Amino acid sequence: MNLYSLGPHDSPDLLALPAPVSLPAQEPSFRGDSSELVVLPVVVTDKQNRYISDLTRDRFVIFDNGRKVPVELFSNEDAPATIGLILDSSSSMRNKLGEVLAASLAFAKTSNPQDELFALRFNDDVRDAVADRRFLLADDLVALQRAIASLRAEGRTSLYDALIAGLDHLRDGTRARKALVVVSDGGDNASQATLEHVLARARDSNAAIYTVGIYEEGDMDKNPGVLKSLARTTGGERFLPRSPGELMQACERIAREIRSGYTLGYVPPDRDGAYHRVRVEIVPADARRLSIRTRPGYFAAGRPSQP
Repeated sequence: MNLYSLGPHDSPDLLALPAPVSLPAQEPSFRGDSSELVVLPVVVTDKQNRYISDLTRDRFVIFDNGRKVPVELFSNEDAPATIGLILDSSSSMRNKLGEVLAASLAFAKTSNPQDELFALRFNDDVRDAVADRRFLLADDLVALQRAIASLRAEGRTSLYDALIAGLDHLRDGTRARKALVVVSDGGDNASQATLEHVLARARDSNAAIYTVGIYEEGDMDKNPGVLKSLARTTGGERFLPRSPGELMQACERIAREIRSGYTLGYVPPDRDGAYHRVRVEIVPADARRLSIRTRPGYFAAGRPSQP
């Protein structure tokens, strides 16, 4: 058995939030007179790391640069999402593609059946794993299995280019909630894009990026730090499974998290082009000792004020 993978889930110490986005004025849980909101994906867990999805809107308080702002958008429903599977098929994955196939199918089975899924494979270049259509529904397991089973591990690793392509694909999805699930060793030796470019694009996106690092300890190409940065920047989570079983569990947990999260939104108080720090609290304090994970800030629209 390959001795790759999983460590404890990281509690993110997150870096940045997306810029304000436009939402439809008819959004049923939106209240207010502006449709341009800062949107926060929020995950709440208890001390046993179980997801808590029964909190009401009035339990959440948002602070923007220390200023309390009204919650204008709220959702805790298991709404379908647009999700991209970003799969490493470089030569370093040769002994792991079977586990990647099994984990991807486990993810799809645990997802909302109406999720829109797409799969990108990357090695020397980046291509759609499903050649004849962009999106599949999560319950179309036969097409997903056929696409992933056809992958061949060869060539170098263009992880950063694949992430840019994945963020582009998400724009074409019809679901409000967006996520990327990256299965890779975290190394890159073939991309034109840089990590800085990827992180900048991720901060401007409303997508959460979940990363699953699979590698053997002696792998020269592994870079778990990159996988951690991608997750922390977007409010996702990094997993480092140590066995095929833990890889399956990681993918199933990601699917459950996407289905169990909250979406909060508010009208930005200033358009100054500056970085705004965001804090979300639950009131009153809960006896379950809840933890909150979200993005810590965003760059406001507008121009920075001159000194």
